[in-house]
Amino acid sequence: MNMLKVQNVSFAYETIPVLENISFTIEKGQHIALIGASGCGKSTLLKIIYGLLDVDKGELFWNDKKLLGPLYNLVPGQENMKYLSQGFELQSYRTVAENIGQYLSNFEPELKRGRVKELLDIVEMTPYAHVKVEKLSGGQKQRVALAKVLAKKPELLLLDEPFGNIDNFRRSSLRRNLFSYLKRNKITSITATHDKTDILSFADETIVIYQGNIITKRPTFEIYQNPNSYYIASLFGEVNELKIRDFFPEYQDNQASFLIYPHELKIDAYSLLKATVKKSYFKGNHFLTEAIFDKKVIFLESNVKLKENQEIGIRIDKETLNLRRKII
Repeated sequence: MNMLKVQNVSFAYETIPVLENISFTIEKGQHIALIGASGCGKSTLLKIIYGLLDVDKGELFWNDKKLLGPLYNLVPGQENMKYLSQGFELQSYRTVAENIGQYLSNFEPELKRGRVKELLDIVEMTPYAHVKVEKLSGGQKQRVALAKVLAKKPELLLLDEPFGNIDNFRRSSLRRNLFSYLKRNKITSITATHDKTDILSFADETIVIYQGNIITKRPTFEIYQNPNSYYIASLFGEVNELKIRDFFPEYQDNQASFLIYPHELKIDAYSLLKATVKKSYFKGNHFLTEAIFDKKVIFLESNVKLKENQEIGIRIDKETLNLRRKII
């Protein structure tokens, strides 16, 4: 049975269209990433699903029950769903533990304490259990808000940039903790994000929105390997659009373009194809190098910092081209 069904949904703020004819289904327990350029409608779609906005056209169903917006519901929001916005919605003068357990029953205090402790562990906030929220940093508040929406075990979790304010050193472990918990408890999730690390390891499928329209919904690995367009590939980071003829003139379709990520463009001192280095950016375990090839800016990775105006040879493996061979 489909858990969530969105059919031909359109929405506009006054006369400005935001979403047009959006349709998709999500199965129970799936983790879906929602990606697209800023302003494409990601956050609006989450608010519509949760019931904070009324659609202009179309219908939404949760377990075959029609979902309705604020015109029909006295209290906005849907039962069995939780929505984590970028505003946190915490009570500043209460402690972390009190915020997390706010909507848990007081009739079974032992169960409530155990549940709050479990959630504190998941978001790595146990040492701050009795600290008032007003004393926390933005990233700590975001982690408390995440624990709060998990408290009553929603069937569907809607996350809007859930890791945006969290320090890099803690973000990775929090992602692992969260998505492992969701998998164990078969909680369906939709995460609107601009961070590819939120997507690649944890999203079963990814929905890409462009100017209010869904342009693809596929398994995340497939989208990354065959992104179909420069726009889609660019959502995962830097990307190069190159001509087949420059690298493989023997191919019949050598007038076409193809997309190559920086790590797939190799430096080869023996290659006759030359590029000129402009800048190198240190990325920790490699350098991202910006260069000029055929009067165009390209990006590639290198193990060492390359000198400005240095000439380098470049190549692409045939296996990579055959994997990515997509006409633009």
